[in-house]
Order: sequence, then C-alpha cells, then structure tokens
Amino acid sequence: MVQQVDHAGVVVRQADKPGDLGWMVMAHGEAYDEQFGWNTEFEALVARIVADYAAQHDPAGEAAWIAEVDGRRVGCICCVAGDEPGVARLRILLVTPDGRGLGVGGRLVEECLRFARGAGYRRVGLWTNDVLVSARKIYQGLGFRLVGEERHHSFGHDLTGQNWVLDL
Repeated sequence: MVQQVDHAGVVVRQADKPGDLGWMVMAHGEAYDEQFGWNTEFEALVARIVADYAAQHDPAGEAAWIAEVDGRRVGCICCVAGDEPGVARLRILLVTPDGRGLGVGGRLVEECLRFARGAGYRRVGLWTNDVLVSARKIYQGLGFRLVGEERHHSFGHDLTGQNWVLDL
C-alpha cells in the first residue's frame, strides 16, 4: 500500500481498509447535513456511488483514497470510469471539518488526477453544486473548466448543479 505523508501530517492512502467505504457514506451524510442541511437523499446518492464502486470497480481504471491526520479519516475521493471511453469521473470529494485548512482537498484531487493520467484517461469530469465553494476553488485552481449548469431540487433544497471537465 502506497502512502504519501506531507508536512502537515496528512496521509493519503488507498481506501482499502475495513470501514473505509462505510465511513465515506457516513461522513458525507453527517457533513452535508451539518453544513448545508441536506437530507438523507444525499447520503443515499453517496451510498449508491460507493456500493457501485465496491461491487464492480476495475483496479486498473478506478480507485478510491482516504486522507488521514493522526490516524483519523478526514477526507476521501474516488476516480471511476465515466460514460465515455477515455473519460474518468471524479466522485465524492469530501474533507471533514477536522481536515480543513491542511490542503487535504487539493491533495486528494491531485492524487485522483495522477491516477487518471496513469490509467490513460484523456479527460476527467465531475458534477458538483455551486454551494460547494471550497471544492470549486480546488477544481478551478487545477484547471477544470465549467461546461454546464442546471437548477434542480435535490437533498431538500433548490440547488444549481455544475459540470466541470479537465483535459489531461
């Protein structure tokens, strides 16, 4: 198992320990309820993404990571195959309040992009919502470009969904 430790004590590792996948679902549900008041519809979406990954991911083209600080999980991300050949999807980036301000989000996205390049993807896409300002700043800083927006009612709120892409 490859781990990378930075000066802030952040460890980014493969999400391959018992409890990692369940933590991804639980942490998303709790964090998005606390920060945005999103209901369990969002947690169910994350659960489907994680279950699909767990049941059928191809390790050559899909991976998931956990970020830890002092042995505590503080973040996660997945890279999965997209609907088009050569296109990956960045999924379920999360940094918990304990991990914020340490560069965890950027480290996770960079790991996802490094993997996508190594797996031979030519593009990475993602879907997010405009209220997720910190995540959007990371994506913009790494060169993602906004390619579409759409208003929707999900997770108990009126939101604006966004599609972003990065050519690798």
